[in-house]
Amino acid sequence: MTRKPSHDRESVDFKTGRIVVLSLCHFIHDIYSSFLSPLLPLLIEKLSMSLTQAGFLSSVMQIPALMNPYIGILADRISVRYFIILAPALTAVPMSLIGTAPSYGILLILLFITGISVSLFHVPSPVMISRLAGSKKGRGMSFYMTGGELARAVGPLVAVGMVSLYGLEGFYPIMIFGLAASAWLYFNFREVPITVNHNRKLSVLQTWRELRFILMPLTAILLARGFMHASITAFLPTFIKLETGDLWLAGAALTLFEISGVGGVFAAGFLSDRFGRRRILLISLLGAPLSLLIFAWVGGWVRFLTLLVIGFTLLSTTPVMLALVQEHAKSSPSAANGFFMMASFMARSAIVVLVGLIGDLIGLRATYFVSAIMGLTAIPFILMLPKRNL
Repeated sequence: MTRKPSHDRESVDFKTGRIVVLSLCHFIHDIYSSFLSPLLPLLIEKLSMSLTQAGFLSSVMQIPALMNPYIGILADRISVRYFIILAPALTAVPMSLIGTAPSYGILLILLFITGISVSLFHVPSPVMISRLAGSKKGRGMSFYMTGGELARAVGPLVAVGMVSLYGLEGFYPIMIFGLAASAWLYFNFREVPITVNHNRKLSVLQTWRELRFILMPLTAILLARGFMHASITAFLPTFIKLETGDLWLAGAALTLFEISGVGGVFAAGFLSDRFGRRRILLISLLGAPLSLLIFAWVGGWVRFLTLLVIGFTLLSTTPVMLALVQEHAKSSPSAANGFFMMASFMARSAIVVLVGLIGDLIGLRATYFVSAIMGLTAIPFILMLPKRNL
């Protein structure tokens, strides 16, 4: 009996075509979910909102994330592909209609529906990527997360461009791309046999108990990383504007961070397949805080070079952690990813407020030093993770 060449086995394991399709649809989906921030000033003016009301809009959109573990349990008990197929359309329609909302209440409803759809997509889709990637889960998560990171960079430009052309109440036809993405997913995934072990239907509590050995250190890592992530994504333009007085440079700095992050996201999964998840996380979460310390200490062009390193290392951690969760979640992969996504949401939402408070008390430059030191506290929790990929 002849043995198949290794590249043939890899091509069977790693279904490149379907992974690329799902990653592109992740890109399309997340473009819509990024519309709120760039359009918020226009919505405030149209509906005469206070800043408190405007701030609550983002919270309403995030509330369904608290149900992620339960959505994961449901996804484990029925076919995950139907959630994924419908989500781009379910997100595109309400986000394309936010400009037509006649009242604050209707706008809240549209954003809450979007939040549900975002959870329906992001909880089970890494599970599907994991199945399609075979033994190359890190590589699969890199493709998948690159779509999401690119969407965060492109989405605001798409929103502003469409409103500039058609007006706030007239840009709704853009929903057609989300509807087309769902149709594309249907034709590619309607017969994909992606299942989990239905002989063990674990509850949310049982899933947590079975996987807490990996979810607890990952949650701690998310919290430690959250200080660095919040200080950059929420306050980098403000910091650069205060330091230089140049608003254009402030916006360019954030774009530079996001672009370097796309490179990090794409590379990290590949590297973690080869060198191990724990090792790549360790390198990333040593590199990011040390670079952040240099960023806060120096000025000029060196600051922007360090910003490239921060983006590459800090954002590269997500595909590696997603791969870790899927490697160890054998009985309830969607529920396990639901826990991870919920922890990620809670870390971002709570810590950004705390970082803002610290910034008010001691200034943004000192806040970057504090955030970098907090980032280093992730190291002992990385050492608690399993040493080898399964």
